[in-house]
Amino acid sequence: MAIPYQITSLEQYHRDYKKSVEDPEGFWSNIASQFLWKKKWDNVLSWNFKEPNVKWFAGGKLNITENCLDRHIANLGDSPAIIWEPNDPNEATRTLTYSDLLFKVKQFSNVLKNNGVKKGDRVCIYMGMVPELAIAVLACARLGAIHSVVFGGFSAQSISDRLQDAQARFVITCDGAFRGNKEIPLKSVIDDALERCPFVERVIVLTRTKTPVSMIRNRDVWWEDEIRKVEQQGNPDFPAEEMDAEDMLFILYTSGSTGKPKGVVHTCAGYMVYTNYTFVNVFQYKPGNIHFCTADIGWITGHSYIVYGPLSAGATSLMFEGIPTWPDAGRFWDIVDKYKVNILYTAPTAIRSLMSYGTEPVLSRDLSSLKVLGTVGEPINEEAWHWYDEFVGKKKCPVVDTWWQTETAGIMISNLAGVTPSKPSFATLPLPGVQPALIDEKGKEIQGNGVSGNLCLKFPWPGMLRTTYGDHERCRLNYFATYDDLYFTGDGCLRDENGYYRITGRVDDVLNVSGHRIGTAEVENAINMHSGVVESAVVGYPHDIKGQGIYAYVICGQEPEDVELMRKDISSTVARIIGAIAKPDKIQFVRGLPKTRSGKIMRRILRKIAEGEMKNIGDTTTLLDPAVVEDIKNGKV
Repeated sequence: MAIPYQITSLEQYHRDYKKSVEDPEGFWSNIASQFLWKKKWDNVLSWNFKEPNVKWFAGGKLNITENCLDRHIANLGDSPAIIWEPNDPNEATRTLTYSDLLFKVKQFSNVLKNNGVKKGDRVCIYMGMVPELAIAVLACARLGAIHSVVFGGFSAQSISDRLQDAQARFVITCDGAFRGNKEIPLKSVIDDALERCPFVERVIVLTRTKTPVSMIRNRDVWWEDEIRKVEQQGNPDFPAEEMDAEDMLFILYTSGSTGKPKGVVHTCAGYMVYTNYTFVNVFQYKPGNIHFCTADIGWITGHSYIVYGPLSAGATSLMFEGIPTWPDAGRFWDIVDKYKVNILYTAPTAIRSLMSYGTEPVLSRDLSSLKVLGTVGEPINEEAWHWYDEFVGKKKCPVVDTWWQTETAGIMISNLAGVTPSKPSFATLPLPGVQPALIDEKGKEIQGNGVSGNLCLKFPWPGMLRTTYGDHERCRLNYFATYDDLYFTGDGCLRDENGYYRITGRVDDVLNVSGHRIGTAEVENAINMHSGVVESAVVGYPHDIKGQGIYAYVICGQEPEDVELMRKDISSTVARIIGAIAKPDKIQFVRGLPKTRSGKIMRRILRKIAEGEMKNIGDTTTLLDPAVVEDIKNGKV
């Protein structure tokens, strides 16, 4: 069955793009009308970027789970919705059809209701990559509760920060999770987090690893016990809650340039329309395709392209619990071969990591089912692009290099697989409805091609964030205050002579490590928690696998007796406070930092030294102590 709004030719792309700019309301209204609504909207769009205030499909009533599940039952009830590949290749896989998934989502919606969860409540989900994670997310949405998924590698401190910010009274977790040859003790991490969160009333715990855990009376309950109670009630039906188009669907926390994570808020209707539209167009989804997105549902990529985008399109979404290099570097290719995967969507970090194992693991598997390859999380370098194209795609699969953010909900700039041109390391062209602008340091738009500047967006799209939870002013300052009437992405960008866009990296104090954004201030705050540290400054530097590594300059109260031990202590402090993902790759102990006379750290200088650029550091005469720079250069690690 053809998808009516799928772009199938370059001419149609140009036609649709033109319409989306000239008549955005007509364009998006036509796409939105293909979905299931309880009541049609009164108004397609109202907006201003000053406050900011953006509303899509206001007055419309719907539930996103009816569009992801119920509406597919008649035609796709017996088709696989989720295929789950466990961490251990010897463990049995699981396949949930659309009928199975709807049944389980209704069942768990009843569990949530029985445990006091109501429409509008915030529910924190901290789980491994098991099908129950997707079930929990969808059950929250069906009931009208706001889910906030936290990646299963974050620390207790990071979880308690997010719980406190969202005032989430409910938590869903597992006893533990498997990741490669490691077991992650999720429940005990939650227990540590909840010491600072007495407002949490209920913790629902799924059995996964059979790790012994502490269950607190009147607070902690087992998932399986709660399911049995619903079965004893006769598995009552659970009609989807009627939601307003602009009701909150979820909060997802992302690192900012300050130490405190910010809760990006997405709403029901615009998010649904945009993730579906981008999924079917960028990947050129065809009914029956098997889509394998290798991300974790704890990140926005998993929300949009494992759960909501594919399921709203009636696709089969493959979920993987493990890591690409365990038990060996052929794991991704085994999965592609085993399930005859058609679309593979992964991160440049994973590709670069797998490249280091050579071509044998790829060439020894049958990858002939692949039709589309995609990359996400950071710009892909040319060498990795060509390796992916040649050895994985056999030069027969278009490679879509997608640029987008947690805040945008879905893909913004990307070639459409096999329909619009690709160019290695370029995201290429904006999707219909996306109006990019390159802005110079004076706030003026840079016209023409062959130019570069700061990437902004000058018109709303349905998937854009609406606020940062509990702090709308922070949303305004972060995204809308830098330039008048523009959304500022925080990324630098180049537009070549053909009008293709290439993202050149963050221009603010945020690092992009393995495709995940980490605020420099957040890492510095964690380093400074170590009792021996006086001050620190963190910058990014080029890293062969991660894309960007974390380089920390640290001033200690007294010279460490054992430098390597001190480095390990600082790393474990960061892992405890944020999570292992934020551990510095390099730590250099310094006697001082390059500061202006007003006390501002000149990160530009530190970044150049970390990158090995020792000569063109620029003017240092305005620094409080110019001699510090030579000391740092001489001590580079």
